Amino acid sequence: MSDAVADARPLDGIEADIDRATGALLRQQRKDGHWVFELEADATIPAEYVLLRQYLAEPDDLDLERKIGVYLRRIQGAHGGWPLFHGGAFDISASVKAYFCLKMIGDSPDAPHMAKARAAILAYGGAERANVFTRILLAQFGQLPWSRVPTIPVELILLPRWFPIHLSRMSYWARTVLVPLLVLASLRLRARNPRGIGIAELFATEARAAPGIAAHQHRGWALFYGGLDRVLKLVEPLWPKGMRRRAIERCRTFVTERLNGEDGLGAIYPAMANSVMMYDALGYPPDHPDRAIARHSIDKLLIVGDDEAYCQPCVSPVWDTALAAHAMLEVGSPEATEAARGGLEWLKPLQELEVKGDWAERRPDVRPGGWAFQYRNAHYPDLDDTAVVVMAMDRVQQGGGGTEARYREAIARGTEWVAGLQSRNGGWGAFDADNLDLHLNNIPFADHGALLDPPTADVSARCVSMLAQLGETPANPAMRAGLDYLEREQMADGSWFGRWGVNYIYGTWSVLCALNAAGLDGTTPMVRKAADWLIAIQNEDGGWGEDCTSYKLDYRGYDPAASTASQTAWALLGLMAAGEVDHPAVARGIAYLRQTQDETGLWQQDAYTGGGFPRVFYLRYHGYPKFFPLWALARYRNLSRTNSRQVAYGM
Repeated sequence: MSDAVADARPLDGIEADIDRATGALLRQQRKDGHWVFELEADATIPAEYVLLRQYLAEPDDLDLERKIGVYLRRIQGAHGGWPLFHGGAFDISASVKAYFCLKMIGDSPDAPHMAKARAAILAYGGAERANVFTRILLAQFGQLPWSRVPTIPVELILLPRWFPIHLSRMSYWARTVLVPLLVLASLRLRARNPRGIGIAELFATEARAAPGIAAHQHRGWALFYGGLDRVLKLVEPLWPKGMRRRAIERCRTFVTERLNGEDGLGAIYPAMANSVMMYDALGYPPDHPDRAIARHSIDKLLIVGDDEAYCQPCVSPVWDTALAAHAMLEVGSPEATEAARGGLEWLKPLQELEVKGDWAERRPDVRPGGWAFQYRNAHYPDLDDTAVVVMAMDRVQQGGGGTEARYREAIARGTEWVAGLQSRNGGWGAFDADNLDLHLNNIPFADHGALLDPPTADVSARCVSMLAQLGETPANPAMRAGLDYLEREQMADGSWFGRWGVNYIYGTWSVLCALNAAGLDGTTPMVRKAADWLIAIQNEDGGWGEDCTSYKLDYRGYDPAASTASQTAWALLGLMAAGEVDHPAVARGIAYLRQTQDETGLWQQDAYTGGGFPRVFYLRYHGYPKFFPLWALARYRNLSRTNSRQVAYGM
């Protein structure tokens, strides 16, 4: 597109494009007012689901197995294995699980796709090179001795809070996954595996040695914890049996208290699956209420189509509904505004006002008031969702129409909770305050490098945005500390890291929104530098893109990637927050979104632009290309047709 064309703001016909996207999003709203879209990860979760059924020797569901097999074969990479995200590199752990699953459901090891996968796995060093979670699964199925798995004594749960290795020092997801796993690692119940399937052919050596020190780990700490693991293996047979029984009971109590009904322990698949296996190992029959509801919660994660099926890692209705509501409020038509209010009415009773969750370990005097990511997760609300919901509610109240006081109490309690969980360094983590015991990422169990929930720029920006939208200024100590944290976190090139979205585009959008809400305009050096970075990395087609390899430990700066609808929208929303609505780059980005909008009124996107755990686990939010591009188009229209060039809200 020529500069002459790009310089003309592409408003002609934009109303029709916004209307088409709005109509499509309205049609996907549920009758009760909420939105929820598919949340897709990699091959590991659907593979684990099939293997869980075989672990428990559940009755066969051959049609479901067939559909999962179709899905796994489709997402196999050209390299022969399975990646962690669409188009990504070979991943040993995902590949081992996918191969095991396909063999379990009847694929011949001699089939071309299986032979290709096996060759890739062996070329990487064999199944013994897989991560800890995969090796635990292999040990459960008798494919690997437990001695090749890091020792995680169940007595860990009995340690006092001051101890350097304690559950309260770990992230919520690590806690919920680990506690039932402590029981499983202690009892070492063998998978039933009624079909008798094994994968001995995936091991490169008879010794089946464990991988060495993970790339993220500090050599000194890793050697220390490695030595501790060897000591634990020697003394484990000598552990007092009474203490072990007491520890197992403490784990059982922990899980049962947080079972979370049909939404499951922690509302995430790994914890939910471990809870079912824990109850099984403790002798609970399938029809016991606790085991039965834990098992039911897993089936609610399934996405079953006519030809394919897969299992989601969790569900995202609160996040989807809050973001879709923001997009609809930006559209601003009576129908869109009414839909947004319907979403907020659905969200309002989901605020957790009673349960003091695990976050209270660090902040016992703070009252509950947050929202979770999922339908229900009372012990584990999160700061990001809460801030986004509060901003949407506040925006509706600002709009009047009889709603001025409708959300006042919900906003107040949500704000109180968010402010109460600010960390000492001025930032905010996703679920906990001051979750900063970095040495824990060096224990052998933490080879994924994601055992903690430290403050991050994207979540911190959302919390600053919320406080600023509600009227707080940099004179407020919490605001000042948050802004100082964000300034320290800015990269040399002007960008910010995005923990929960891919990656620096997401982080930079998030922070620019916060800085704008706090009254810092494009003349502020960190705003100017960030806007210049976004402009500099725009693709030739007018869009923006970044893939999951940007989370690599040796990151040296932005690497070009194909444009995506959601990342283009983030870049545009960030530039508009920086006051750049009239910049040619914004016109080109808007033109890109309009040109790539399809006949349904929406955008197609296979790319994974959501973060789970950097370098380990990524997410494809199917809702992102549905509401973020609409949001950007509507904001561009609104700013272009008014005399103001300043975004009036925190997002």
